[in-house]
Amino acid sequence: MEPYLRPNSRTMEYDANANSLHTPGRNAFAAFEDARARIARAVGAARPSEIIFTSGATEADNTAVLGIVAARARREVQRGNASYTPHVVVSAIEHDAVLSLVGPMKSRGWNVDVLKPDRQGQIAVEALKGALKPETALVSIMWANNEVGTVQSISDLARTAHEAGAAFHTDATQAVGKIPLDFARSGVDAASFSSHKLCGPKGIGALYLRTGTACEPLLYGGGQEGGKRSGTQNVAGAIGFAAACEYSCQMVPDERARQSRLRDYLYRELCAIGKVRASCSDAPESEAFLPNIVNVLVPGMESETLILQLDLAGFAVSGGSACSSGSLEPSHVLTALGVPRDDALCSLRVSIGMYTDEDDVRRFVDAFRKIASH
Repeated sequence: MEPYLRPNSRTMEYDANANSLHTPGRNAFAAFEDARARIARAVGAARPSEIIFTSGATEADNTAVLGIVAARARREVQRGNASYTPHVVVSAIEHDAVLSLVGPMKSRGWNVDVLKPDRQGQIAVEALKGALKPETALVSIMWANNEVGTVQSISDLARTAHEAGAAFHTDATQAVGKIPLDFARSGVDAASFSSHKLCGPKGIGALYLRTGTACEPLLYGGGQEGGKRSGTQNVAGAIGFAAACEYSCQMVPDERARQSRLRDYLYRELCAIGKVRASCSDAPESEAFLPNIVNVLVPGMESETLILQLDLAGFAVSGGSACSSGSLEPSHVLTALGVPRDDALCSLRVSIGMYTDEDDVRRFVDAFRKIASH
């Protein structure tokens, strides 16, 4: 990214607007489009144009959910179905970037059903079938949960939605670079993901939008990103995003195996301490869960206390989603799983990354054991 962060006052070679027709602009455009193509290859998009750059996964989620449903509503009216009222299905364990749209969608007169997961965080195909209607415009179910790590059977869910005539969107932010995936083969119509979850720069993400999927834009302006997302493009961010995405996806086989071993060790050691137990009913030591997330309940010790004491010991952890860590309410994910409120307020989420090694994990267990024993 560095050359694109240092403007050259003489040539503007790397600081030009990628929409400009002059040579510096064309050079910036070429670098930007190369980043798009690299990300498309890494995530299994059929063509680069299916990748739309955004400011992050939140914007990508908002664009997909609101845009695809609005496009369906417009199409129905154009067909003469003036009485059409869109219906949307989401899961109760979605990121707030999706769940926070339920209110605004209802205020538009749209109907929304929220599916509850089982105790392991899985959304059953049969449950989805029962919620689908002829007027269902979109189903949005996240690929992998950011708090407990549950991985959904996305291809089966997408196929079920399509059989009912609905489009399918998934928030794949936690899945890209963590587990094997291929957007084109999965059958999803849209997928959101973000650079910073791959150790790339913050402030840039992407929406995969399968060719032929109608989607109204969230932002209007100069018509960038094929008219799907207006605004001057972040060339340096896209280049950093591409590098991080390529590397993370290439490392999935090795990192998944390595991180899974660390995850399983953490679950065994932590759940051997007093009343500590896995937040899901069974310790999630399988491929049905992400390799990098551990979520436990520590009855009698509130999340904030644990987080602060572990911070003093040199470890950065959270009590739920890092995006809503200021909330005093229990995690909506754990609540949806049926975890009692008092227990949910005592949850701890530990994330493992490509820079986390065995020594880090052992030291964490030692620190946790001392804190939990007091």
